[in-house]
Amino acid sequence: MLDYLESNINTEREPKNLYEPIHYILNLGGKRLRPILTLLSCDLFGGDVNKALDASLAIEMFHNFSLIHDDIMDGAPLRRGKETVHQKWSVNAGILSGDAMLVLANQLLENYEGNLYKSLSTLFNKTALEVCEGQQYDFDFETRNDISVDEYI
Repeated sequence: MLDYLESNINTEREPKNLYEPIHYILNLGGKRLRPILTLLSCDLFGGDVNKALDASLAIEMFHNFSLIHDDIMDGAPLRRGKETVHQKWSVNAGILSGDAMLVLANQLLENYEGNLYKSLSTLFNKTALEVCEGQQYDFDFETRNDISVDEYI
């Protein structure tokens, strides 16, 4: 999977301050649980795992985009024991690199055709918006002491 990631996401291009942070965060490690679960689910339902690689990579790209932005919002100095993107470069570089990762994730889905692309894109964008909504709730809840269980869930 990492080889596929490296061969399909060209982070060795200009401007360096946009693409180097992308390369950096993608190589910080992590469990890669989301793409692995995507590939395992594909296999479980009899699909061709090779055809699911772009979708799994899109999910990983989106996940890391959300981590960059979350680190900025939280003012986190470290991610996986290393400097966060905004600490190593700048807040502006973190925002732009994160945004670029969202675009790259969507571009990976463009490798699918017709109804499959439409279904994947619809689900991806619905889920991405839900992640953003959840992040906003997280941010809002930081200043409240009266959060109910229903609100939290």
